[in-house]
Amino acid sequence: MAAVCAWAAVLVGLLPGLVLQTCDAHVGAALVVQCVVVAHTGGALTWVLTATSVRLVAFGFWLFSYVWLGLAPLAMLATDTYPLGYRTDEANAFTVTVLIEVGLLAYSAGALLAARRAAHRSVVLGPVLSRRLTPLPVLVLSVLSLVLAVVLIPELGGWGAFFTSRQALWQSKAATDSERTLRTWILAVPAFWALVGLIHLPRRTTGDRWLRGACRLLLPLLLGLNVVVNNPISRPRFWAGTVLLVLLFSWSRFNRPRAFRVTAAAITAVVLLVFPYSDYFRYSEREAVQVVSLTEQLTSNMDYDSFQQMQTGVDHVKENGFSPSDALGPVVFMVPRSVWPEKPQAIGITLAQHAGYDFWNLSAPLWIESYMWAGFPSVIAVFCLLGAAGRRMDDIRERLRDSRTTLAFLLVPAFAFYQMIFLRGSLLAIVGPMLLLLVVPLFITRRAARPSRFPAPALPPAPASHAPIPGTGGIRDQLHQLR
Repeated sequence: MAAVCAWAAVLVGLLPGLVLQTCDAHVGAALVVQCVVVAHTGGALTWVLTATSVRLVAFGFWLFSYVWLGLAPLAMLATDTYPLGYRTDEANAFTVTVLIEVGLLAYSAGALLAARRAAHRSVVLGPVLSRRLTPLPVLVLSVLSLVLAVVLIPELGGWGAFFTSRQALWQSKAATDSERTLRTWILAVPAFWALVGLIHLPRRTTGDRWLRGACRLLLPLLLGLNVVVNNPISRPRFWAGTVLLVLLFSWSRFNRPRAFRVTAAAITAVVLLVFPYSDYFRYSEREAVQVVSLTEQLTSNMDYDSFQQMQTGVDHVKENGFSPSDALGPVVFMVPRSVWPEKPQAIGITLAQHAGYDFWNLSAPLWIESYMWAGFPSVIAVFCLLGAAGRRMDDIRERLRDSRTTLAFLLVPAFAFYQMIFLRGSLLAIVGPMLLLLVVPLFITRRAARPSRFPAPALPPAPASHAPIPGTGGIRDQLHQLR
Protein backbone atom coordinates (compact mmCIF):
# COMPACT_ATOMS: atom_id res chain seq x y z
CA MET A 1 0.00 0.00 0.00
CA ALA A 2 2.88 2.34 0.76
CA ALA A 3 4.36 1.72 -2.71
CA VAL A 4 0.99 2.49 -4.35
CA CYS A 5 0.69 5.76 -2.47
CA ALA A 6 4.27 6.73 -3.27
CA TRP A 7 3.96 6.08 -7.00
CA ALA A 8 0.56 7.76 -7.18
CA ALA A 9 2.00 10.81 -5.42
CA VAL A 10 4.84 11.02 -7.93
CA LEU A 11 2.92 10.25 -11.16
CA VAL A 12 -0.42 11.93 -10.39
CA GLY A 13 0.76 14.67 -8.06
CA LEU A 14 4.44 15.62 -8.21
CA LEU A 15 5.23 15.49 -11.95
CA PRO A 16 2.00 17.19 -13.13
CA GLY A 17 2.48 19.73 -10.34
CA LEU A 18 5.99 20.53 -11.58
CA VAL A 19 4.58 21.07 -15.07
CA LEU A 20 1.76 23.33 -13.91
CA GLN A 21 3.70 25.44 -11.43
CA THR A 22 6.19 26.64 -14.04
CA CYS A 23 3.57 28.65 -15.87
CA ASP A 24 0.44 30.74 -15.45
CA ALA A 25 -1.97 28.15 -16.75
CA HIS A 26 -5.20 29.25 -18.39
CA VAL A 27 -7.82 26.88 -17.00
CA GLY A 28 -10.13 25.77 -19.78
CA ALA A 29 -12.24 22.72 -20.56
CA ALA A 30 -9.40 21.06 -22.48
CA LEU A 31 -6.97 21.47 -19.56
CA VAL A 32 -9.52 20.03 -17.13
CA VAL A 33 -10.06 16.93 -19.29
CA GLN A 34 -6.31 16.60 -19.74
CA CYS A 35 -5.90 16.50 -15.97
CA VAL A 36 -8.33 13.57 -16.00
CA VAL A 37 -6.16 11.89 -18.65
CA VAL A 38 -3.05 12.38 -16.51
CA ALA A 39 -4.84 10.94 -13.46
CA HIS A 40 -6.08 7.95 -15.50
CA THR A 41 -2.73 7.14 -17.09
CA GLY A 42 -0.78 7.86 -13.90
CA GLY A 43 -3.10 5.65 -11.87
CA ALA A 44 -2.88 2.80 -14.39
CA LEU A 45 0.92 3.08 -14.55
CA THR A 46 0.99 3.01 -10.73
CA TRP A 47 -1.02 -0.22 -10.81
CA VAL A 48 1.47 -1.82 -13.22
CA LEU A 49 4.51 -0.66 -11.22
CA THR A 50 3.13 -2.07 -7.97
CA ALA A 51 1.36 -5.21 -9.24
CA THR A 52 2.18 -8.65 -7.87
CA SER A 53 2.50 -10.03 -11.41
CA VAL A 54 4.58 -9.04 -14.43
CA ARG A 55 2.51 -7.01 -16.95
CA LEU A 56 4.87 -6.08 -19.77
CA VAL A 57 2.28 -5.21 -22.42
CA ALA A 58 0.29 -3.08 -19.99
CA PHE A 59 3.50 -1.37 -18.89
CA GLY A 60 4.43 -0.39 -22.46
CA PHE A 61 0.95 0.94 -23.21
CA TRP A 62 0.51 2.98 -20.05
CA LEU A 63 4.05 4.35 -20.12
CA PHE A 64 3.53 5.71 -23.63
CA SER A 65 0.10 7.07 -22.76
CA TYR A 66 1.34 8.77 -19.59
CA VAL A 67 4.33 10.52 -21.16
CA TRP A 68 3.24 11.27 -24.74
CA LEU A 69 -0.50 11.77 -24.24
CA GLY A 70 -0.58 12.71 -20.56
CA LEU A 71 2.28 14.92 -19.40
CA ALA A 72 3.24 16.35 -22.80
CA PRO A 73 -0.26 17.66 -23.71
CA LEU A 74 -0.67 18.93 -20.15
CA ALA A 75 2.47 21.04 -20.55
CA MET A 76 1.39 22.28 -23.98
CA LEU A 77 -2.10 23.28 -22.87
CA ALA A 78 -0.81 24.93 -19.70
CA THR A 79 1.89 26.97 -21.44
CA ASP A 80 0.18 27.41 -24.82
CA THR A 81 3.50 26.36 -26.35
CA TYR A 82 3.83 23.66 -29.00
CA PRO A 83 6.74 22.05 -30.87
CA LEU A 84 5.15 22.57 -34.32
CA GLY A 85 3.73 25.65 -36.00
CA TYR A 86 0.17 24.49 -36.73
CA ARG A 87 -2.25 25.94 -34.16
CA THR A 88 -5.91 25.24 -33.45
CA ASP A 89 -8.63 26.63 -31.18
CA GLU A 90 -9.90 25.63 -27.74
CA ALA A 91 -12.75 23.54 -29.14
CA ASN A 92 -10.29 21.45 -31.15
CA ALA A 93 -8.08 20.89 -28.09
CA PHE A 94 -11.11 19.81 -26.05
CA THR A 95 -12.10 17.28 -28.73
CA VAL A 96 -8.59 15.83 -28.77
CA THR A 97 -8.40 15.44 -24.99
CA VAL A 98 -11.81 13.71 -24.99
CA LEU A 99 -10.58 11.48 -27.83
CA ILE A 100 -7.53 10.45 -25.80
CA GLU A 101 -9.62 9.62 -22.75
CA VAL A 102 -12.18 7.64 -24.78
CA GLY A 103 -9.37 5.49 -26.19
CA LEU A 104 -7.95 4.93 -22.71
CA LEU A 105 -11.37 3.96 -21.32
CA ALA A 106 -11.91 1.54 -24.21
CA TYR A 107 -8.50 -0.02 -23.59
CA SER A 108 -9.26 -0.42 -19.88
CA ALA A 109 -12.65 -1.95 -20.69
CA GLY A 110 -11.10 -4.44 -23.11
CA ALA A 111 -8.48 -5.46 -20.55
CA LEU A 112 -11.16 -5.87 -17.88
CA LEU A 113 -13.30 -8.09 -20.14
CA ALA A 114 -10.27 -10.25 -20.96
CA ALA A 115 -9.39 -10.54 -17.26
CA ARG A 116 -12.87 -11.86 -16.49
CA ARG A 117 -12.39 -14.55 -19.15
CA ALA A 118 -8.90 -15.48 -18.02
CA ALA A 119 -10.03 -19.01 -17.17
CA HIS A 120 -11.10 -19.62 -20.78
CA ARG A 121 -8.49 -20.88 -23.21
CA SER A 122 -7.38 -18.39 -25.86
CA VAL A 123 -8.08 -19.90 -29.27
CA VAL A 124 -5.52 -17.81 -31.17
CA LEU A 125 -2.96 -16.39 -28.77
CA GLY A 126 -2.70 -19.51 -26.60
CA PRO A 127 -1.42 -21.91 -29.28
CA VAL A 128 0.84 -19.24 -30.82
CA LEU A 129 2.52 -18.18 -27.58
CA SER A 130 2.92 -21.80 -26.49
CA ARG A 131 5.17 -22.60 -29.46
CA ARG A 132 8.68 -23.69 -28.51
CA LEU A 133 12.11 -23.06 -29.98
CA THR A 134 13.48 -25.73 -32.30
CA PRO A 135 17.27 -26.11 -32.74
CA LEU A 136 17.48 -26.67 -36.49
CA PRO A 137 15.43 -23.60 -37.59
CA VAL A 138 17.34 -21.43 -35.10
CA LEU A 139 20.65 -22.53 -36.64
CA VAL A 140 19.32 -21.96 -40.17
CA LEU A 141 18.18 -18.44 -39.24
CA SER A 142 21.57 -17.74 -37.64
CA VAL A 143 23.45 -18.74 -40.79
CA LEU A 144 20.99 -16.80 -42.96
CA SER A 145 21.51 -13.68 -40.82
CA LEU A 146 25.28 -13.89 -41.29
CA VAL A 147 24.85 -14.32 -45.05
CA LEU A 148 22.52 -11.30 -45.21
CA ALA A 149 25.10 -9.29 -43.29
CA VAL A 150 27.83 -10.12 -45.79
CA VAL A 151 25.56 -9.15 -48.70
CA LEU A 152 23.69 -6.10 -47.35
CA ILE A 153 26.13 -4.29 -45.06
CA PRO A 154 28.41 -3.16 -47.94
CA GLU A 155 25.33 -1.83 -49.75
CA LEU A 156 24.35 0.17 -46.66
CA GLY A 157 27.65 2.02 -46.45
CA GLY A 158 29.86 -0.60 -44.84
CA TRP A 159 30.45 -1.57 -41.24
CA GLY A 160 31.59 1.92 -40.26
CA ALA A 161 28.29 3.54 -41.28
CA PHE A 162 26.52 1.71 -38.46
CA PHE A 163 28.65 3.54 -35.90
CA THR A 164 28.39 7.03 -37.42
CA SER A 165 24.77 8.19 -37.36
CA ARG A 166 21.33 7.33 -38.67
CA GLN A 167 21.84 10.00 -41.31
CA ALA A 168 25.01 8.32 -42.60
CA LEU A 169 23.27 4.97 -42.77
CA TRP A 170 20.36 6.57 -44.61
CA GLN A 171 22.66 8.04 -47.25
CA SER A 172 23.61 4.64 -48.63
CA LYS A 173 23.90 3.24 -52.12
CA ALA A 174 20.33 1.94 -52.14
CA ALA A 175 18.30 3.47 -54.94
CA THR A 176 15.22 4.58 -53.01
CA ASP A 177 14.13 5.32 -49.45
CA SER A 178 11.92 2.22 -49.42
CA GLU A 179 14.85 0.02 -50.45
CA ARG A 180 17.02 1.43 -47.68
CA THR A 181 14.30 0.86 -45.11
CA LEU A 182 13.61 -2.67 -46.33
CA ARG A 183 17.28 -3.67 -46.31
CA THR A 184 17.98 -2.34 -42.84
CA TRP A 185 15.00 -4.15 -41.35
CA ILE A 186 15.69 -7.39 -43.23
CA LEU A 187 19.18 -7.23 -41.77
CA ALA A 188 18.26 -6.20 -38.22
CA VAL A 189 15.23 -8.32 -37.31
CA PRO A 190 16.49 -11.81 -38.28
CA ALA A 191 19.84 -11.08 -36.60
CA PHE A 192 18.00 -10.12 -33.43
CA TRP A 193 15.79 -13.22 -33.34
CA ALA A 194 18.70 -15.50 -34.24
CA LEU A 195 20.62 -14.20 -31.22
CA VAL A 196 17.59 -14.55 -28.92
CA GLY A 197 17.00 -18.08 -30.21
CA LEU A 198 20.60 -19.16 -29.65
CA ILE A 199 20.59 -17.76 -26.13
CA HIS A 200 17.44 -19.64 -25.19
CA LEU A 201 18.00 -23.00 -26.84
CA PRO A 202 17.98 -25.69 -24.14
CA ARG A 203 21.48 -26.40 -22.84
CA ARG A 204 22.18 -30.12 -22.81
CA THR A 205 25.19 -31.70 -21.15
CA THR A 206 24.70 -34.79 -23.30
CA GLY A 207 23.34 -35.37 -26.75
CA ASP A 208 24.29 -33.92 -30.09
CA ARG A 209 27.86 -32.61 -29.94
CA TRP A 210 27.45 -31.08 -33.41
CA LEU A 211 24.54 -28.97 -32.14
CA ARG A 212 26.45 -27.77 -29.10
CA GLY A 213 29.49 -26.94 -31.21
CA ALA A 214 27.42 -25.00 -33.75
CA CYS A 215 25.79 -22.94 -31.00
CA ARG A 216 29.15 -22.11 -29.44
CA LEU A 217 30.48 -21.01 -32.81
CA LEU A 218 27.46 -18.95 -33.89
CA LEU A 219 26.68 -17.22 -30.59
CA PRO A 220 29.69 -14.82 -30.55
CA LEU A 221 29.22 -14.13 -34.27
CA LEU A 222 25.55 -13.22 -33.79
CA LEU A 223 26.37 -11.15 -30.73
CA GLY A 224 28.91 -9.14 -32.72
CA LEU A 225 26.49 -8.77 -35.65
CA ASN A 226 23.78 -7.38 -33.37
CA VAL A 227 26.21 -4.89 -31.88
CA VAL A 228 26.70 -3.62 -35.43
CA VAL A 229 23.19 -3.66 -36.91
CA ASN A 230 21.06 -3.03 -33.79
CA ASN A 231 23.10 -0.46 -31.90
CA PRO A 232 21.45 2.77 -30.66
CA ILE A 233 23.76 4.95 -32.79
CA SER A 234 22.39 4.06 -36.20
CA ARG A 235 19.03 2.50 -35.37
CA PRO A 236 15.82 4.20 -34.16
CA ARG A 237 15.67 4.62 -30.41
CA PHE A 238 12.46 2.65 -30.00
CA TRP A 239 13.91 -0.32 -31.89
CA ALA A 240 17.28 -0.27 -30.11
CA GLY A 241 15.43 -0.04 -26.81
CA THR A 242 13.23 -3.00 -27.78
CA VAL A 243 16.30 -5.13 -28.54
CA LEU A 244 17.99 -4.27 -25.25
CA LEU A 245 14.86 -4.75 -23.14
CA VAL A 246 13.92 -8.07 -24.74
CA LEU A 247 17.40 -9.38 -23.97
CA LEU A 248 17.06 -8.02 -20.43
CA PHE A 249 13.64 -9.53 -19.76
CA SER A 250 14.64 -12.83 -21.33
CA TRP A 251 16.82 -13.27 -18.24
CA SER A 252 14.75 -15.26 -15.75
CA ARG A 253 15.74 -13.07 -12.83
CA PHE A 254 13.93 -10.08 -14.32
CA ASN A 255 10.69 -12.00 -14.70
CA ARG A 256 9.97 -12.08 -11.00
CA PRO A 257 7.52 -9.41 -9.77
CA ARG A 258 9.96 -7.66 -7.48
CA ALA A 259 12.74 -7.44 -10.07
CA PHE A 260 10.22 -6.33 -12.69
CA ARG A 261 8.95 -3.51 -10.50
CA VAL A 262 12.46 -2.19 -9.91
CA THR A 263 13.40 -2.47 -13.59
CA ALA A 264 10.13 -0.89 -14.77
CA ALA A 265 10.68 2.02 -12.39
CA ALA A 266 14.16 2.54 -13.85
CA ILE A 267 12.78 2.41 -17.41
CA THR A 268 10.14 5.00 -16.52
CA ALA A 269 12.81 7.33 -15.18
CA VAL A 270 14.95 6.85 -18.29
CA VAL A 271 12.03 7.57 -20.63
CA LEU A 272 11.20 10.76 -18.73
CA LEU A 273 14.72 12.10 -18.21
CA VAL A 274 17.05 10.53 -20.80
CA PHE A 275 14.95 9.72 -23.87
CA PRO A 276 14.69 13.34 -25.13
CA TYR A 277 18.49 13.54 -25.32
CA SER A 278 19.03 10.11 -26.87
CA ASP A 279 18.73 11.40 -30.46
CA TYR A 280 22.29 12.75 -30.18
CA PHE A 281 23.48 10.31 -32.86
CA ARG A 282 20.68 11.01 -35.33
CA TYR A 283 22.72 13.39 -37.49
CA SER A 284 26.34 13.33 -38.57
CA GLU A 285 26.84 16.96 -37.48
CA ARG A 286 26.00 17.04 -33.80
CA GLU A 287 25.20 19.95 -31.56
CA ALA A 288 26.09 20.26 -27.90
CA VAL A 289 23.51 18.75 -25.56
CA GLN A 290 21.53 21.40 -23.68
CA VAL A 291 19.74 20.25 -20.54
CA VAL A 292 16.41 22.02 -20.06
CA SER A 293 13.46 21.66 -17.71
CA LEU A 294 10.92 18.86 -18.18
CA THR A 295 8.22 21.35 -19.18
CA GLU A 296 10.41 22.97 -21.83
CA GLN A 297 11.43 19.58 -23.17
CA LEU A 298 7.82 18.45 -23.50
CA THR A 299 6.72 21.63 -25.28
CA SER A 300 9.66 22.18 -27.65
CA ASN A 301 10.94 18.74 -28.64
CA MET A 302 9.37 17.29 -31.79
CA ASP A 303 9.56 13.83 -30.23
CA TYR A 304 6.37 14.88 -28.41
CA ASP A 305 4.38 15.98 -31.45
CA SER A 306 1.61 13.40 -30.86
CA PHE A 307 -0.93 15.76 -29.29
CA GLN A 308 -0.44 18.46 -31.89
CA GLN A 309 -0.68 15.91 -34.70
CA MET A 310 -3.98 14.75 -33.23
CA GLN A 311 -5.20 18.34 -33.31
CA THR A 312 -4.24 18.52 -36.98
CA GLY A 313 -6.10 15.25 -37.59
CA VAL A 314 -9.31 16.55 -36.03
CA ASP A 315 -9.12 19.62 -38.26
CA HIS A 316 -8.47 17.39 -41.28
CA VAL A 317 -11.60 15.36 -40.53
CA LYS A 318 -13.62 18.54 -40.04
CA GLU A 319 -12.65 19.73 -43.51
CA ASN A 320 -12.51 16.44 -45.45
CA GLY A 321 -14.67 13.97 -43.51
CA PHE A 322 -13.81 10.43 -42.45
CA SER A 323 -11.79 8.09 -44.67
CA PRO A 324 -12.69 4.43 -44.00
CA SER A 325 -10.60 3.31 -46.98
CA ASP A 326 -7.45 4.49 -45.19
CA ALA A 327 -7.81 1.50 -42.88
CA LEU A 328 -6.89 -0.72 -45.83
CA GLY A 329 -3.44 0.84 -46.16
CA PRO A 330 -1.76 -0.99 -43.25
CA VAL A 331 -3.59 -4.23 -44.11
CA VAL A 332 -2.35 -4.41 -47.70
CA PHE A 333 0.86 -2.44 -47.24
CA MET A 334 2.80 -4.90 -49.42
CA VAL A 335 0.84 -3.97 -52.56
CA PRO A 336 3.08 -1.59 -54.58
CA ARG A 337 1.72 1.76 -55.68
CA SER A 338 2.40 0.82 -59.28
CA VAL A 339 -0.37 -1.78 -58.89
CA TRP A 340 -2.60 0.36 -56.66
CA PRO A 341 -2.05 4.05 -57.49
CA GLU A 342 -4.76 5.14 -55.02
CA LYS A 343 -3.12 3.29 -52.14
CA PRO A 344 -3.43 5.41 -48.96
CA GLN A 345 -0.29 7.10 -47.74
CA ALA A 346 0.94 7.20 -44.17
CA ILE A 347 -1.37 9.32 -42.02
CA GLY A 348 1.59 11.20 -40.59
CA ILE A 349 2.39 12.44 -44.09
CA THR A 350 -1.26 13.36 -44.70
CA LEU A 351 -1.33 15.43 -41.53
CA ALA A 352 1.99 17.11 -42.32
CA GLN A 353 0.68 18.09 -45.76
CA HIS A 354 -2.56 19.38 -44.25
CA ALA A 355 -0.57 21.57 -41.87
CA GLY A 356 1.66 22.81 -44.69
CA TYR A 357 4.94 21.42 -43.32
CA ASP A 358 7.85 20.75 -45.64
CA PHE A 359 9.01 17.83 -43.44
CA TRP A 360 6.94 14.68 -43.20
CA ASN A 361 8.67 12.50 -40.62
CA LEU A 362 5.94 13.07 -38.03
CA SER A 363 3.81 10.84 -35.88
CA ALA A 364 0.14 9.90 -36.16
CA PRO A 365 -0.97 8.24 -32.91
CA LEU A 366 -3.30 5.29 -33.14
CA TRP A 367 -6.00 7.44 -31.52
CA ILE A 368 -6.20 9.89 -34.42
CA GLU A 369 -5.55 7.29 -37.09
CA SER A 370 -8.50 5.17 -35.96
CA TYR A 371 -10.60 8.34 -35.46
CA MET A 372 -10.00 9.34 -39.08
CA TRP A 373 -11.41 6.01 -40.24
CA ALA A 374 -14.89 6.31 -38.70
CA GLY A 375 -14.84 8.60 -35.67
CA PHE A 376 -15.30 7.58 -32.05
CA PRO A 377 -16.86 4.14 -32.82
CA SER A 378 -13.69 2.98 -34.58
CA VAL A 379 -11.53 4.34 -31.75
CA ILE A 380 -13.57 2.40 -29.18
CA ALA A 381 -13.42 -0.81 -31.24
CA VAL A 382 -9.68 -0.61 -31.89
CA PHE A 383 -8.68 0.13 -28.31
CA CYS A 384 -11.08 -2.37 -26.80
CA LEU A 385 -9.54 -5.11 -28.95
CA LEU A 386 -6.04 -3.86 -28.16
CA GLY A 387 -6.74 -3.89 -24.42
CA ALA A 388 -8.18 -7.41 -24.54
CA ALA A 389 -5.26 -8.74 -26.60
CA GLY A 390 -2.71 -7.07 -24.34
CA ARG A 391 -4.26 -8.54 -21.20
CA ARG A 392 -4.39 -11.99 -22.80
CA MET A 393 -0.72 -11.82 -23.75
CA ASP A 394 0.30 -10.75 -20.26
CA ASP A 395 -1.77 -13.53 -18.68
CA ILE A 396 -0.34 -16.22 -20.95
CA ARG A 397 3.22 -15.06 -20.36
CA GLU A 398 2.67 -14.96 -16.61
CA ARG A 399 1.42 -18.55 -16.76
CA LEU A 400 4.40 -19.69 -18.87
CA ARG A 401 7.07 -17.43 -17.37
CA ASP A 402 9.20 -20.41 -16.29
CA SER A 403 9.21 -21.85 -19.82
CA ARG A 404 12.18 -20.02 -21.33
CA THR A 405 11.82 -21.60 -24.78
CA THR A 406 8.21 -20.54 -25.46
CA LEU A 407 7.15 -17.60 -27.58
CA ALA A 408 5.28 -16.25 -24.57
CA PHE A 409 8.62 -15.74 -22.86
CA LEU A 410 10.29 -14.17 -25.91
CA LEU A 411 7.71 -12.56 -28.17
CA VAL A 412 5.56 -10.79 -25.57
CA PRO A 413 8.43 -8.51 -24.40
CA ALA A 414 9.20 -7.67 -28.03
CA PHE A 415 5.61 -6.61 -28.69
CA ALA A 416 5.30 -4.89 -25.32
CA PHE A 417 8.09 -2.42 -26.00
CA TYR A 418 7.78 -2.08 -29.78
CA GLN A 419 4.09 -1.26 -29.33
CA MET A 420 5.20 2.19 -28.20
CA ILE A 421 6.12 3.08 -31.78
CA PHE A 422 3.01 1.21 -32.93
CA LEU A 423 0.95 3.55 -30.75
CA ARG A 424 2.90 6.58 -31.94
CA GLY A 425 2.31 5.74 -35.62
CA SER A 426 1.90 6.03 -38.48
CA LEU A 427 0.65 2.48 -38.95
CA LEU A 428 1.60 2.29 -42.61
CA ALA A 429 5.16 3.30 -41.76
CA ILE A 430 5.71 0.68 -39.05
CA VAL A 431 3.45 -2.23 -39.98
CA GLY A 432 6.15 -3.82 -42.17
CA PRO A 433 8.86 -3.92 -39.48
CA MET A 434 6.31 -4.97 -36.88
CA LEU A 435 5.03 -7.82 -39.04
CA LEU A 436 8.62 -8.96 -39.57
CA LEU A 437 9.21 -8.78 -35.82
CA LEU A 438 6.16 -10.95 -35.09
CA VAL A 439 6.43 -13.45 -37.97
CA VAL A 440 10.12 -14.42 -37.91
CA PRO A 441 9.82 -16.18 -34.50
CA LEU A 442 7.14 -18.45 -35.94
CA PHE A 443 9.73 -20.01 -38.25
CA ILE A 444 12.13 -20.93 -35.44
CA THR A 445 9.48 -22.54 -33.23
CA ARG A 446 7.09 -25.45 -33.46
CA ARG A 447 3.70 -26.11 -31.96
CA ALA A 448 3.66 -27.43 -28.44
CA ALA A 449 2.18 -30.89 -27.98
CA ARG A 450 -1.46 -30.64 -26.98
CA PRO A 451 -2.34 -32.58 -23.84
CA SER A 452 -4.63 -35.52 -24.49
CA ARG A 453 -8.16 -35.36 -23.15
CA PHE A 454 -8.13 -39.09 -22.34
CA PRO A 455 -5.77 -40.90 -19.99
CA ALA A 456 -3.12 -42.93 -21.76
CA PRO A 457 -3.45 -46.71 -21.35
CA ALA A 458 -1.01 -48.38 -19.03
CA LEU A 459 2.02 -49.69 -20.89
CA PRO A 460 3.91 -52.85 -20.01
CA PRO A 461 7.32 -52.28 -18.49
CA ALA A 462 9.94 -51.61 -21.14
CA PRO A 463 12.72 -54.16 -21.48
CA ALA A 464 16.12 -53.16 -20.27
CA SER A 465 18.14 -51.36 -22.93
CA HIS A 466 21.61 -50.02 -23.30
CA ALA A 467 22.33 -46.49 -22.21
CA PRO A 468 22.25 -43.94 -25.07
CA ILE A 469 25.54 -43.16 -26.66
CA PRO A 470 26.55 -39.49 -26.20
CA GLY A 471 26.69 -37.58 -29.45
CA THR A 472 23.57 -39.15 -30.99
CA GLY A 473 20.05 -37.81 -31.39
CA GLY A 474 19.30 -34.11 -31.11
CA ILE A 475 19.62 -32.33 -34.42
CA ARG A 476 20.34 -35.55 -36.31
CA ASP A 477 16.88 -36.79 -35.34
CA GLN A 478 15.36 -33.61 -36.74
CA LEU A 479 17.27 -33.99 -40.01
CA HIS A 480 16.16 -37.61 -40.26
CA GLN A 481 12.53 -36.60 -39.74
CA LEU A 482 12.79 -34.08 -42.59
CA ARG A 483 13.78 -36.78 -45.09
